[in-house]
Formats: sequence, structure tokens, C-alpha cells
Amino acid sequence: MHRINDRIRARQVLVIDDEGTTLGILDTRDAIDAALAKGLDLVEVAPSGTPPVCKIMDYGRFKYQQEKKVHESKRRQTVVQLKEIKMRPKTGEHDFQFKLKHIRDFLEKGQKVKATIMFRGREVVHADLGFNILQRISTDVADIAKLEREAKMEGRNMFIVLTPSKKV
Repeated sequence: MHRINDRIRARQVLVIDDEGTTLGILDTRDAIDAALAKGLDLVEVAPSGTPPVCKIMDYGRFKYQQEKKVHESKRRQTVVQLKEIKMRPKTGEHDFQFKLKHIRDFLEKGQKVKATIMFRGREVVHADLGFNILQRISTDVADIAKLEREAKMEGRNMFIVLTPSKKV
């Protein structure tokens, strides 16, 4: 937060007027009087400087422009979501194709996908079945996605992470 007018604590400040020219080092009271004479505010823009740098400006307009910049930067950034699709080692062919269609839809929308195989009980002994399913998924979507993380076992789950390729 910027300090303005009487909230500036320094004795002397380096003053820049509203046109951008440097007025030099002035007593804070003289700088505030100069700003008020123009109908503007004295705003501390660099408090860490020696002496602190203050600028004569319309504080309301300055604050509005700062909020506008923040809003604009938020609007331009894209948030990549991670969607998760869960399967089991004994997933049937129709269910596999249904889940694969969802994976393709997510990737075409530009979202990352985490494909997880969940093992229950003694199924964990047959981790190769889960690995084969994940390999099949990665080859089936190779035209629109690339593998970000290889098949990895974590507890009773095995997963891969797919990310959309650049051309999507």
C-alpha cells in the first residue's frame, strides 16, 4: 500500500511532479504543499530509497490503473486443470473405450489428464495388467497428447500424466 500526503513519515523526499520532471529533494511538508497547490496528491512510490521517492499525482486515478493492470494480468493467464480418470485392471473393453473418449475430450480442450489404475486386494500382484492398460491409453492418444510422466506406482495406484501437444 502506498502512503499519501500526511502519512509519509520521511523528513525529506525526492519529488517527481505530474509531468515526470524531478523537482529535487524537498522537505515533506513543502512537497505536500506543492501537490495540494496543483490539486493532486503526494504519493510515496519508492519508500526504500534514500531519500524516499514521491510523485505528485491523482491518487484515485493511480489506484484505478493499478487495479486495471492486475485485472488484465489475471485475464491473460491460463489455468491448466488436471483431470483424473480412474480405472481398474479388470476394466472391460466398452468401459475402456468410454473412458478413452473422455480422456481425448479433456486433452482436446487443453487440459492435462491423469489416468489412474486402482488395485484392490491381491490385484496389486498383477501390476503388469495395469501397466498394459496405461501403455494402451498413451498409444491411443499419442496423436493429440504426449506423456508427461511415465507409469508410476504409488501405494495401490499406478498412474500416468498426459499433457496436450502444442498443435491442439
